[in-house]
Amino acid sequence: MTRKRGETKDRPGARFHGRVEGTGRVCDHPQCAEAGEFRAPPLEGAGGSDRPPRFRWFCLDHVRAFNAGYNFFDGMTADEIHHAQRPYAGWERETRAFANGGGDRGPRWADFTDPLDAIAARFRRTAAPERTDGKPLSGQDRESLKVLGLDADADRHALRKRYSELVRKYHPDRNGGDRSHEGMLQKVIAAYQQLRQAPAFA
Repeated sequence: MTRKRGETKDRPGARFHGRVEGTGRVCDHPQCAEAGEFRAPPLEGAGGSDRPPRFRWFCLDHVRAFNAGYNFFDGMTADEIHHAQRPYAGWERETRAFANGGGDRGPRWADFTDPLDAIAARFRRTAAPERTDGKPLSGQDRESLKVLGLDADADRHALRKRYSELVRKYHPDRNGGDRSHEGMLQKVIAAYQQLRQAPAFA
């Protein structure tokens, strides 16, 4: 095993989690002159009225000894320990609601199209309603409605009627064998198949 540059046999490198090197601190353990490179919680009452408690800094050996003897429940009553050990401890506190004036608002829907519903899915609660019956429309639903030339409030009857009209319009058999509209016909068929299974047309 090779050592890194500057590493001695008695002093491992910075591979230990939490090590902070080069700060000039000395280990806070009495009579230890090693570098204090590992932070530990402060002593009770170590802070002043105008500042928070100061963390303690130990060398590797003494922070290991500190961690081995650390007891989170030290000084707690039996009831306090039981309360802290509950599986849902800490979950009772109500979270703060997001402010309406925050910077993460939904976009103005008139500014763009969202055929894959990539943005509307995130801002579902703020998206403007598009159907009077309240049924949701995905981005793909809106794109399919454009292909068929239907309004957002169209029902299943209007969907079937419009589909029949467009198939007759673009099918080669209705155009003397002209196959130049086959691309549009495929789009019409795909849009109809997508919409007939959409929640808005259920």
